[in-house]
Amino acid sequence: MSWYSHQWKPYVPVADRRAKAARESAKLAKKKGQTAAPVVLEGNKIARTFWGKAWCDNLEAYSDFANRLPRGRTYVRNGSVVDLQIAAGKVTARVAGSSLYKIEVKIKPLTPRVWQAIQAECAGKIDSLIELLQGKLSAGVMQVVTRQEQGLFPTPKDIDLECSCPDWADLCKHVAAALYGVGARLDTQPELLFLLRGVDASDLISRASASEAVRQTGDSQPAMSEAEMADVFGIEMAAPVRAAPPPPEVATAAKPKVARKVAATPKARAKRKPASKKVAKIKPGPAKATAAGRARIATAMKARWEAAKAQTQPKPAGNKPRP
Repeated sequence: MSWYSHQWKPYVPVADRRAKAARESAKLAKKKGQTAAPVVLEGNKIARTFWGKAWCDNLEAYSDFANRLPRGRTYVRNGSVVDLQIAAGKVTARVAGSSLYKIEVKIKPLTPRVWQAIQAECAGKIDSLIELLQGKLSAGVMQVVTRQEQGLFPTPKDIDLECSCPDWADLCKHVAAALYGVGARLDTQPELLFLLRGVDASDLISRASASEAVRQTGDSQPAMSEAEMADVFGIEMAAPVRAAPPPPEVATAAKPKVARKVAATPKARAKRKPASKKVAKIKPGPAKATAAGRARIATAMKARWEAAKAQTQPKPAGNKPRP
Protein backbone atom coordinates (compact mmCIF):
# COMPACT_ATOMS: atom_id res chain seq x y z
CA MET A 1 0.00 0.00 0.00
CA SER A 2 1.48 3.34 -0.97
CA TRP A 3 2.06 6.32 1.30
CA TYR A 4 -0.75 8.26 -0.38
CA SER A 5 -3.28 5.60 0.50
CA HIS A 6 -2.64 6.26 4.19
CA GLN A 7 -2.91 10.07 3.85
CA TRP A 8 -5.88 10.51 1.53
CA LYS A 9 -9.24 8.84 1.31
CA PRO A 10 -10.31 7.34 -1.99
CA TYR A 11 -11.91 9.90 -4.33
CA VAL A 12 -15.69 9.80 -4.45
CA PRO A 13 -17.48 11.61 -7.30
CA VAL A 14 -19.45 14.71 -6.34
CA ALA A 15 -22.74 13.20 -7.54
CA ASP A 16 -22.29 10.19 -5.28
CA ARG A 17 -21.40 12.31 -2.26
CA ARG A 18 -24.37 14.56 -2.90
CA ALA A 19 -26.80 11.67 -3.23
CA LYS A 20 -25.52 10.06 -0.05
CA ALA A 21 -25.70 13.37 1.83
CA ALA A 22 -29.25 13.97 0.61
CA ARG A 23 -30.38 10.61 1.95
CA GLU A 24 -28.77 11.26 5.34
CA SER A 25 -30.21 14.78 5.50
CA ALA A 26 -33.70 13.49 4.72
CA LYS A 27 -33.44 10.96 7.56
CA LEU A 28 -32.32 13.64 10.04
CA ALA A 29 -35.06 16.04 8.93
CA LYS A 30 -37.68 13.32 9.31
CA LYS A 31 -36.57 12.71 12.90
CA LYS A 32 -37.11 16.42 13.67
CA GLY A 33 -40.42 16.53 11.82
CA GLN A 34 -39.05 18.75 9.07
CA THR A 35 -38.81 18.52 5.32
CA ALA A 36 -35.36 18.80 3.78
CA ALA A 37 -35.04 21.92 1.60
CA PRO A 38 -32.01 21.60 -0.67
CA VAL A 39 -30.63 24.52 -2.66
CA VAL A 40 -31.21 23.78 -6.34
CA LEU A 41 -29.88 26.25 -8.92
CA GLU A 42 -31.00 26.71 -12.49
CA GLY A 43 -27.82 27.06 -14.48
CA ASN A 44 -24.60 28.49 -13.13
CA LYS A 45 -25.97 31.66 -11.55
CA ILE A 46 -26.47 31.58 -7.79
CA ALA A 47 -28.92 34.50 -7.68
CA ARG A 48 -30.99 36.18 -10.37
CA THR A 49 -33.21 38.71 -8.57
CA PHE A 50 -32.51 41.95 -6.71
CA TRP A 51 -32.58 40.54 -3.16
CA GLY A 52 -30.55 37.42 -3.96
CA LYS A 53 -27.90 39.37 -5.85
CA ALA A 54 -27.74 42.05 -3.15
CA TRP A 55 -27.14 39.37 -0.48
CA CYS A 56 -24.28 37.78 -2.45
CA ASP A 57 -22.75 41.17 -3.31
CA ASN A 58 -22.80 42.06 0.38
CA LEU A 59 -20.92 38.86 1.28
CA GLU A 60 -18.26 39.51 -1.33
CA ALA A 61 -17.80 43.13 -0.26
CA TYR A 62 -16.11 42.18 3.02
CA SER A 63 -12.47 41.13 3.06
CA ASP A 64 -13.12 38.82 6.04
CA PHE A 65 -14.98 36.47 3.70
CA ALA A 66 -12.79 36.79 0.60
CA ASN A 67 -10.54 33.71 1.02
CA ARG A 68 -13.18 30.99 1.44
CA LEU A 69 -15.99 32.28 -0.75
CA PRO A 70 -14.78 30.78 -4.06
CA ARG A 71 -14.92 27.20 -2.69
CA GLY A 72 -18.34 27.95 -1.23
CA ARG A 73 -19.64 29.03 -4.66
CA THR A 74 -18.43 25.74 -6.12
CA TYR A 75 -20.19 23.74 -3.41
CA VAL A 76 -23.53 25.49 -3.78
CA ARG A 77 -23.41 25.23 -7.59
CA ASN A 78 -22.82 21.47 -7.57
CA GLY A 79 -25.75 20.91 -5.21
CA SER A 80 -23.79 20.16 -2.05
CA VAL A 81 -26.20 22.20 0.14
CA VAL A 82 -28.71 19.39 0.67
CA ASP A 83 -30.75 21.23 3.30
CA LEU A 84 -31.15 24.92 4.18
CA GLN A 85 -33.52 26.33 6.82
CA ILE A 86 -33.94 30.06 7.52
CA ALA A 87 -35.58 31.26 10.74
CA ALA A 88 -35.55 34.41 12.86
CA GLY A 89 -31.89 35.26 13.42
CA LYS A 90 -30.60 31.83 12.42
CA VAL A 91 -29.64 29.77 9.38
CA THR A 92 -29.10 26.01 9.66
CA ALA A 93 -27.81 23.87 6.82
CA ARG A 94 -26.36 20.48 5.94
CA VAL A 95 -23.61 20.43 3.35
CA ALA A 96 -22.18 17.37 1.65
CA GLY A 97 -18.40 17.01 1.79
CA SER A 98 -16.32 14.00 2.64
CA SER A 99 -19.07 13.64 5.27
CA LEU A 100 -22.38 15.35 5.93
CA TYR A 101 -21.57 18.52 7.88
CA LYS A 102 -23.95 20.57 9.99
CA ILE A 103 -23.74 24.35 9.74
CA GLU A 104 -25.31 26.93 12.05
CA VAL A 105 -25.13 30.65 11.28
CA LYS A 106 -26.46 33.10 13.85
CA ILE A 107 -27.22 36.62 12.65
CA LYS A 108 -27.92 39.51 15.00
CA PRO A 109 -31.16 41.42 14.50
CA LEU A 110 -31.03 44.83 12.94
CA THR A 111 -30.68 47.54 15.58
CA PRO A 112 -33.73 49.78 16.09
CA ARG A 113 -31.62 52.85 15.32
CA VAL A 114 -30.54 51.55 11.91
CA TRP A 115 -34.04 50.26 11.09
CA GLN A 116 -35.65 53.60 11.96
CA ALA A 117 -33.09 55.43 9.83
CA ILE A 118 -33.84 53.14 6.87
CA GLN A 119 -37.58 53.71 7.31
CA ALA A 120 -37.12 57.47 7.44
CA GLU A 121 -35.05 57.55 4.26
CA CYS A 122 -37.43 55.24 2.39
CA ALA A 123 -40.61 57.01 3.53
CA GLY A 124 -42.91 57.79 0.62
CA LYS A 125 -40.64 56.06 -1.92
CA ILE A 126 -42.18 52.56 -1.80
CA ASP A 127 -45.80 52.23 -2.89
CA SER A 128 -46.60 48.64 -1.90
CA LEU A 129 -45.29 45.55 -0.17
CA ILE A 130 -45.44 43.63 -3.46
CA GLU A 131 -43.23 46.23 -5.09
CA LEU A 132 -40.79 45.97 -2.21
CA LEU A 133 -40.50 42.17 -2.28
CA GLN A 134 -40.22 42.10 -6.06
CA GLY A 135 -37.28 44.47 -5.84
CA LYS A 136 -38.95 47.10 -8.03
CA LEU A 137 -37.31 49.91 -6.12
CA SER A 138 -35.93 53.26 -7.07
CA ALA A 139 -32.18 53.77 -7.15
CA GLY A 140 -32.38 55.84 -3.96
CA VAL A 141 -34.15 53.09 -2.01
CA MET A 142 -31.79 50.37 -3.28
CA GLN A 143 -28.83 52.47 -2.21
CA VAL A 144 -30.27 52.78 1.30
CA VAL A 145 -31.11 49.11 1.91
CA THR A 146 -27.90 47.70 0.38
CA ARG A 147 -25.28 50.02 1.84
CA GLN A 148 -22.65 48.54 4.12
CA GLU A 149 -22.74 48.97 7.90
CA GLN A 150 -26.02 50.98 7.87
CA GLY A 151 -28.12 48.91 5.45
CA LEU A 152 -30.40 45.91 5.73
CA PHE A 153 -27.72 43.25 5.19
CA PRO A 154 -25.49 41.89 7.98
CA THR A 155 -21.84 42.75 8.47
CA PRO A 156 -19.16 40.19 9.51
CA LYS A 157 -19.47 41.32 13.13
CA ASP A 158 -23.22 40.53 13.01
CA ILE A 159 -22.57 36.91 11.95
CA ASP A 160 -21.57 34.01 14.20
CA LEU A 161 -20.42 30.95 12.20
CA GLU A 162 -20.18 27.30 13.21
CA CYS A 163 -19.54 24.10 11.25
CA SER A 164 -19.03 20.51 12.34
CA CYS A 165 -16.11 19.98 9.91
CA PRO A 166 -12.50 19.76 11.18
CA ASP A 167 -11.45 22.98 9.37
CA TRP A 168 -9.98 25.47 11.83
CA ALA A 169 -11.28 28.53 9.92
CA ASP A 170 -14.56 30.08 11.04
CA LEU A 171 -15.65 30.63 7.46
CA CYS A 172 -14.97 27.24 5.91
CA LYS A 173 -16.15 26.25 2.45
CA HIS A 174 -19.22 24.54 3.91
CA VAL A 175 -20.35 27.69 5.73
CA ALA A 176 -19.61 29.75 2.62
CA ALA A 177 -21.79 27.41 0.59
CA ALA A 178 -24.62 27.83 3.12
CA LEU A 179 -24.33 31.63 2.99
CA TYR A 180 -24.52 31.59 -0.81
CA GLY A 181 -27.48 29.27 -0.45
CA VAL A 182 -29.26 32.02 1.47
CA GLY A 183 -28.83 34.32 -1.54
CA ALA A 184 -30.33 31.67 -3.81
CA ARG A 185 -33.27 31.19 -1.42
CA LEU A 186 -33.98 34.94 -1.33
CA ASP A 187 -34.61 34.80 -5.09
CA THR A 188 -37.94 33.08 -4.42
CA GLN A 189 -38.59 34.10 -0.80
CA PRO A 190 -37.27 37.63 -0.23
CA GLU A 191 -39.40 38.04 2.91
CA LEU A 192 -36.99 35.67 4.68
CA LEU A 193 -34.38 38.43 4.78
CA PHE A 194 -36.65 40.56 7.00
CA LEU A 195 -37.39 37.52 9.18
CA LEU A 196 -33.66 36.84 9.47
CA ARG A 197 -32.94 40.42 10.57
CA GLY A 198 -35.88 40.60 12.98
CA VAL A 199 -37.81 43.41 11.26
CA ASP A 200 -41.18 43.77 9.53
CA ALA A 201 -41.09 44.52 5.81
CA SER A 202 -44.42 46.36 5.97
CA ASP A 203 -42.77 49.05 8.14
CA LEU A 204 -41.04 50.32 5.01
CA ILE A 205 -44.38 51.13 3.40
CA SER A 206 -44.88 54.76 4.35
CA ARG A 207 -48.17 55.67 5.96
CA ALA A 208 -47.60 59.16 4.67
CA SER A 209 -48.03 57.83 1.13
CA ALA A 210 -51.44 56.36 2.00
CA SER A 211 -52.53 59.62 3.66
CA GLU A 212 -51.44 61.61 0.62
CA ALA A 213 -53.39 59.31 -1.70
CA VAL A 214 -56.52 59.76 0.42
CA ARG A 215 -56.07 63.53 0.39
CA GLN A 216 -55.67 63.67 -3.39
CA THR A 217 -58.75 61.49 -3.86
CA GLY A 218 -60.74 63.79 -1.59
CA ASP A 219 -59.72 66.85 -3.63
CA SER A 220 -61.07 65.43 -6.89
CA GLN A 221 -64.20 63.62 -5.72
CA PRO A 222 -67.15 64.69 -3.56
CA ALA A 223 -67.21 63.65 0.06
CA MET A 224 -69.16 60.55 1.01
CA SER A 225 -72.59 60.95 2.49
CA GLU A 226 -73.35 59.56 5.95
CA ALA A 227 -75.26 56.66 4.39
CA GLU A 228 -72.25 55.76 2.22
CA MET A 229 -69.87 56.01 5.18
CA ALA A 230 -72.12 53.73 7.24
CA ASP A 231 -72.22 51.23 4.38
CA VAL A 232 -68.46 51.26 3.80
CA PHE A 233 -67.34 51.11 7.43
CA GLY A 234 -70.16 48.88 8.69
CA ILE A 235 -71.28 51.29 11.39
CA GLU A 236 -74.59 52.85 12.33
CA MET A 237 -74.48 56.63 12.14
CA ALA A 238 -76.21 58.55 14.93
CA ALA A 239 -79.30 60.55 13.95
CA PRO A 240 -78.51 64.25 13.46
CA VAL A 241 -79.59 66.56 16.27
CA ARG A 242 -81.98 69.19 14.96
CA ALA A 243 -81.30 72.66 16.26
CA ALA A 244 -84.17 74.58 17.85
CA PRO A 245 -85.71 77.20 15.53
CA PRO A 246 -84.27 80.64 16.13
CA PRO A 247 -86.46 83.13 18.00
CA PRO A 248 -88.43 85.59 15.86
CA GLU A 249 -86.42 88.59 14.82
CA VAL A 250 -86.98 91.68 16.87
CA ALA A 251 -86.60 95.00 15.14
CA THR A 252 -84.00 97.12 16.85
CA ALA A 253 -84.22 100.23 14.72
CA ALA A 254 -87.45 101.58 16.21
CA LYS A 255 -89.05 99.98 19.21
CA PRO A 256 -92.87 100.03 19.11
CA LYS A 257 -94.62 101.88 21.84
CA VAL A 258 -96.09 99.60 24.44
CA ALA A 259 -99.27 100.73 26.15
CA ARG A 260 -98.96 100.95 29.86
CA LYS A 261 -101.04 98.50 31.74
CA VAL A 262 -103.48 100.13 34.18
CA ALA A 263 -105.21 98.19 36.87
CA ALA A 264 -108.81 97.75 35.67
CA THR A 265 -111.68 98.70 37.95
CA PRO A 266 -114.77 96.48 38.31
CA LYS A 267 -116.75 98.87 36.04
CA ALA A 268 -114.06 98.72 33.33
CA ARG A 269 -114.00 94.96 33.43
CA ALA A 270 -117.78 94.89 33.10
CA LYS A 271 -117.65 97.14 30.01
CA ARG A 272 -114.95 95.05 28.29
CA LYS A 273 -116.62 91.69 28.79
CA PRO A 274 -120.16 91.05 27.48
CA ALA A 275 -122.61 89.87 30.05
CA SER A 276 -123.05 86.18 29.85
CA LYS A 277 -124.26 83.51 32.08
CA LYS A 278 -121.53 81.64 33.76
CA VAL A 279 -121.64 77.91 33.37
CA ALA A 280 -119.92 75.96 36.02
CA LYS A 281 -117.11 73.84 34.69
CA ILE A 282 -116.96 70.26 35.70
CA LYS A 283 -113.50 69.29 36.70
CA PRO A 284 -112.40 65.95 35.33
CA GLY A 285 -112.34 63.26 37.93
CA PRO A 286 -109.76 60.60 38.37
CA ALA A 287 -108.78 58.42 35.44
CA LYS A 288 -110.68 55.45 36.81
CA ALA A 289 -114.09 56.88 37.86
CA THR A 290 -116.66 54.73 39.60
CA ALA A 291 -120.07 53.93 38.06
CA ALA A 292 -121.90 56.11 40.60
CA GLY A 293 -119.63 59.04 39.81
CA ARG A 294 -120.23 58.69 36.08
CA ALA A 295 -124.02 58.58 36.69
CA ARG A 296 -123.94 61.82 38.75
CA ILE A 297 -121.92 63.57 36.05
CA ALA A 298 -124.40 62.46 33.36
CA THR A 299 -127.40 63.65 35.43
CA ALA A 300 -125.84 67.06 36.05
CA MET A 301 -124.98 67.52 32.39
CA LYS A 302 -128.58 66.62 31.36
CA ALA A 303 -130.06 69.08 33.84
CA ARG A 304 -127.89 71.91 32.58
CA TRP A 305 -128.78 71.08 29.01
CA GLU A 306 -132.54 71.13 29.76
CA ALA A 307 -132.20 74.47 31.61
CA ALA A 308 -130.33 76.08 28.75
CA LYS A 309 -132.90 74.77 26.26
CA ALA A 310 -135.82 76.14 28.26
CA GLN A 311 -134.30 79.63 28.41
CA THR A 312 -133.85 79.84 24.63
CA GLN A 313 -137.44 78.76 23.75
CA PRO A 314 -140.11 81.67 23.48
CA LYS A 315 -142.99 81.59 26.01
CA PRO A 316 -146.61 81.10 24.64
CA ALA A 317 -148.56 84.43 24.34
CA GLY A 318 -151.90 83.12 25.74
CA ASN A 319 -150.53 81.85 29.01
CA LYS A 320 -150.17 84.86 31.29
CA PRO A 321 -148.96 84.35 34.73
CA ARG A 322 -151.50 84.72 37.47
CA PRO A 323 -151.28 87.74 39.74
